[in-house]
Amino acid sequence: MGLVARAIEAAGTSTLSLTAARSITAAANPPRAAFVDMPLGYTAGRPHDPEFQTDLLSQALAAAWTITEPGTIVDLDVGWSDDQAWKDAATSGLDNGIRQADGDSRSPRLAEPQYQFESDRAAAEAATA
Repeated sequence: MGLVARAIEAAGTSTLSLTAARSITAAANPPRAAFVDMPLGYTAGRPHDPEFQTDLLSQALAAAWTITEPGTIVDLDVGWSDDQAWKDAATSGLDNGIRQADGDSRSPRLAEPQYQFESDRAAAEAATA
């Protein structure tokens, strides 16, 4: 989304990326972003909780006005629960089959590129040679 946000900004429209994956967002370097401590797939809030969602979006929009340095990520005071136990079983909210035995499945971005297939690695290396 960082690339898309930069392209939209270059066309003259301000953007704000809302993220639950801070390190990945930092690597994508959008013009401005707001981090929420939520499970993946629920970045905009809890299902069927419009009051929570409205508060989250109000905070995000207010933060957008305060960010003056490109690439800034602000931490919003928004979380899934006061009880941090939800992180013990956190997985993508999209139920894409990814499961982790324990712990928060939001993992930090790796510095080295990751490829699904060896042929992908070979293609990427050939493109940069």
